Amino acid sequence: MAEFSMELNADQETLRDWVHGFSEGVLRPAAAEWDEREETPWPIIQEAANLGIYSLDFLANAFADTTGLSIVIALEELAWGDAGLCMAIMGSTLAVAGIMSNGTPEQQMEWIPQCFGTPGDLKLAAFAVTEPDAGSDVSSLRTRAVYDEASDEWVLNGTKTWITNGGIANLHVVVASVDPALGSRGQASFIVPEGTPGIRMGQKFKKMGIRASHTAEVVLEDCRVPGRCLLGGKEKLDERLARAREGQRSSVQAAMATFEASRPAVGAQALGIARAAYEYALDYAKERRQFGRAIIENQGIAFKLADMKTRVDASRLLVWRAAWMAANRKPFTSGEGSMSKLYASETAVKVTEEAIQILGGYGYVREYPVERWHRDSKIYTIFEGTSEIQRLIVARAISGVHIR
Repeated sequence: MAEFSMELNADQETLRDWVHGFSEGVLRPAAAEWDEREETPWPIIQEAANLGIYSLDFLANAFADTTGLSIVIALEELAWGDAGLCMAIMGSTLAVAGIMSNGTPEQQMEWIPQCFGTPGDLKLAAFAVTEPDAGSDVSSLRTRAVYDEASDEWVLNGTKTWITNGGIANLHVVVASVDPALGSRGQASFIVPEGTPGIRMGQKFKKMGIRASHTAEVVLEDCRVPGRCLLGGKEKLDERLARAREGQRSSVQAAMATFEASRPAVGAQALGIARAAYEYALDYAKERRQFGRAIIENQGIAFKLADMKTRVDASRLLVWRAAWMAANRKPFTSGEGSMSKLYASETAVKVTEEAIQILGGYGYVREYPVERWHRDSKIYTIFEGTSEIQRLIVARAISGVHIR
């Protein structure tokens, strides 16, 4: 087990500085353009691939860090550059998390490399869970997976919504209900490979923030995938369903296993946005003069910045603790993963709002980046578990009571 330390080692410092340089030199200058275009930023993803950031090797090396900190350090720096571009680059990792959480070692070896492709042949991947009538309540998924024993195929039907890379991905990981009567315990995850008939993109959403990241519906109509595309395999699924039908509780749920693993990572992205806004507002407050002095000399401004910095640092501590616990298989007995995502996401909203206030009218116009950071921040209190759901998880963990 790796010891927890507040001091980064040499490899972590090198990683931080490398990713920060990419964010400063590539993401920051391009952020406003891609926010306006609301298109998948293929040139940016290509540059990330050329440098090795958009790759399986990058992800594998980050997750090989036994402290758990490398991935959250990298994500903070990428989101510091721009959250929308960060999501465009890192969106495929949601599918990777789904495969890692539910797939066999053989499936992981086969499918995870296909989530990224190569610099000469880029690929995208998507993780499809949310539905029009099933957001926070993942037990209500209506997308069905029915096994065709004669052909050893699974037939998928349903509509997914709010899916990052949805419909344009080369590979989709789809969570579907195999036995609706069992709720979330009757669900499984399926790989839908590139070129599979019966899967298509529905509506593409025009969003308030993270607009460089593609978000759309995914429609499945008699979409047939081979039996080997069931993550974990049919034997394991049948055993799990049998236990559930007998009333035994299962610790594995296809969707929630992925979300639990990703919460500190989502918190790290929110942290990056908050830090960017704090740093920008601090520099502005030192330079902006009113009534013959820098505005930071006024308590009304200085105290805002003190609170912003405190929240940023507290968020980082919560994210690092959760990442370390996850990497060392420490159970989140008090909902520590949810704590990190909850606090960091709400910090991002609060800090970016305060940054706008400090800049005044300049903070409200697009020539300055703080309004974009504020728009970007809000989604972090919504996706991959709303703030209300995170509070519910923490409350249940600390009380032992099934709070509704």
